[in-house]
Amino acid sequence: MADTGEPRGWVFTRTDLVMALLGVWFGVGLMIDAWAHSNLAELETFFTPWHAVFYSGFAVVSGWIIWQVWRNVRAGRQGLAAVPVGYLAGLVAIPAFAAFGFADMMWHTILGIETTINILFSPSHLGLIVTMMLIITTPLRSAWNAPDVGARPSLGRLLPALLGLAFAATLVSLFLSYGDAMQYRPEGIVRAFSMLKDSGPGPQGGGPRPVGPGADRVAVAMVVTNVVMLSPVLLLVRRWLLPFGSVTVMYTIMVLMPGAQTAFRNVPILLSFVAAGFVSDLLIRRLRPSAERRAAYWAFAGLSAFATWSLYIGVASATGGGLPDVPELWTGAPVVAGLIGLALGALFLPNAVTAGPVPPSAAGAERA
Repeated sequence: MADTGEPRGWVFTRTDLVMALLGVWFGVGLMIDAWAHSNLAELETFFTPWHAVFYSGFAVVSGWIIWQVWRNVRAGRQGLAAVPVGYLAGLVAIPAFAAFGFADMMWHTILGIETTINILFSPSHLGLIVTMMLIITTPLRSAWNAPDVGARPSLGRLLPALLGLAFAATLVSLFLSYGDAMQYRPEGIVRAFSMLKDSGPGPQGGGPRPVGPGADRVAVAMVVTNVVMLSPVLLLVRRWLLPFGSVTVMYTIMVLMPGAQTAFRNVPILLSFVAAGFVSDLLIRRLRPSAERRAAYWAFAGLSAFATWSLYIGVASATGGGLPDVPELWTGAPVVAGLIGLALGALFLPNAVTAGPVPPSAAGAERA
């Protein structure tokens, strides 16, 4: 384990791509498990087919990380010198994930299977999700300062990083699913923003009761989902001038988790986010936001959020029975989303950052 002192190297792009694709296996396994918990009753055992897919995904992705380190050990490197750049956090997370997996099995065996919102607050589940996030974002860390990426990478070169970060965002959306606006059906959104009432008296004589989710609940979910979806995009836009299609790829992946949880009963709403990703790609091409162009960065953050939630309400109205009855809600909600996007842009980039040259030591570091 003594460090032999060589500079840590980068892996080849195809190594990161394999890592990302194995991460897809890992992430899809979790989505299947989320589907089972959301749509099947009486889950009484830890040993299920969806857990098998999930934990086999962990096994293969862990094996790939360990193999990259072992190749360097066989080449004579030891200690940190044997770990490729970007792979250290994932390597450390492997035994931690296994420990949390064992704790989760014991938790279920002793206390039973969670079937309600308590599943999102289980300590063993939180440990699993944090360590899983470290593992599947390995391609992003690998590409972050890789000397061959540059400020304007191609979509193919950046694809492993996009996959890793997008699946990480799905983990966040899963554990904030009680505030996920992507899970509402078009009819529910229209009813909520129409403030529809039934004829029964409300609690304590407070008047008619709302039908379906209330406007306040949908509005809060829009805020939460806006932050969850836009933040990873702003992180990447600050680092690179994203190639066209990047946000579409990410948003397409991000809708899979709420789609799995709802058994894809809300496809129109999910497709509205895919369309929003395409619009965001168009905005990037037009505005060219970057860490050096703060005004363009802020404009992109605000306009991307505004477009996303305009499409959300527009698609809900087109497929859910028409425009909501309360114009202040359906006209103002996208504006609020845009202002939140602008605020996020200011938080991510309070001051313009001048890009510096790649250090010679980094540019000349050998690949693992």
